[in-house]
Amino acid sequence: MKYLNKRELTRLSTVVVMITVALGTTMLTGCKQKKQREDIIVRKAETPKPQAPIRMQDYSQVKDVEWLDRIYQVDIHRMANDSLKMVKDETGQKFVDNSIQLKVIRQDGSVFFSQTFTKADFNDYLDDDYRATGILEGLVFDRVDGYQLIFAGSVSHPQTDEYIPLVITLSNFGDLTISRDTQMDTSGNEELNDKSVIEDSLDI
Repeated sequence: MKYLNKRELTRLSTVVVMITVALGTTMLTGCKQKKQREDIIVRKAETPKPQAPIRMQDYSQVKDVEWLDRIYQVDIHRMANDSLKMVKDETGQKFVDNSIQLKVIRQDGSVFFSQTFTKADFNDYLDDDYRATGILEGLVFDRVDGYQLIFAGSVSHPQTDEYIPLVITLSNFGDLTISRDTQMDTSGNEELNDKSVIEDSLDI
């Protein structure tokens, strides 16, 4: 058996100490990293609280229209109507529904047609979701089509791009018909069309 001299023993002791310190440092670092990973705190997202009932601003659209070789004035006015039942979105936020008055006035100032619309007037063209959570958002003059005046309307989910487009037709006898505009139907899950036609007419 070979005996180590004093110098060799000292060198060996130094190596052992260095290895021990290195192992200890590695274990301590690993424990700290593991503890840091375990101590990560995720803040819970707070659900926004509903505000006071939201109401759309009033608007008016008045324009002269040549129809049946005469000039008629089309006067449309939307107003938030507190007498109507409010609707809620998925957060509980309340929205005031609107009523919209449509008048068609002759050149002599007499009224050819006048009616105030609410969402209920379009119930037959809405599904249960829009009846419960939609508001009457818009009604604007679109065009003259022979003996008829054509208007575009919409019932929407408030503050979204989701809406049901409607066509309102007024005949020269004062008869009114309503239909759903299937060419611009945005109530499904397919890619939504924007409301640029109505918004451009309303200038909002």
